[in-house]
Formats: sequence, C-alpha cells, structure tokens
Amino acid sequence: MMETAVGWHVELEFEEDTHRTRAAAMVRLSDGTEVRAHGYASRHPSDSQQPRVGEEIAGARALNELAMKLLTKAHDEIDEASGRTSYPLT
Repeated sequence: MMETAVGWHVELEFEEDTHRTRAAAMVRLSDGTEVRAHGYASRHPSDSQQPRVGEEIAGARALNELAMKLLTKAHDEIDEASGRTSYPLT
C-alpha cells in the first residue's frame, strides 16, 4: 500500500551554436533540494546540421550525469544514517 505519491520536476534547457549543443539538467526533489548537471555534444564539420540529434546527445549526457549525482547523494545519505559505507550497484 502506497501512502504518499511523490513527484520530481526535471528541467532540461539547451544552448546551441553552429557546432556545439549544451544541455543543462536540473531535478527538484521533494525536499526542495536541486541537483544540476550538464552535457555537451559537438558536431563534426562534415556532418549535416541536425539540431535535434545534438539535443538528444547532450540531453542524454546531462541526464546520465544527473543520475550519477543522485546515486552519490543517496549513498551519502545511507552512509550518514547507517554509519557504514554503502556501495551502488553500477
């Protein structure tokens, strides 16, 4: 039986120029904490311009970094509460 439904708000923003896409990711946790991460994608000069592809790559990299930061945060909290070292299953 689930007592409380919790949701997270995740934001992704992109900045693009001719050859590079930057993604900024941020998740706002239910306790108000914000975790931020970035990802980048570079287009080779011989590749055609496909901004959507750059966004997908940069966004995926930012979300991957965000996931790693959340795992680290969770394990730090486990360690603090338990007084022992926990190990992520990565």
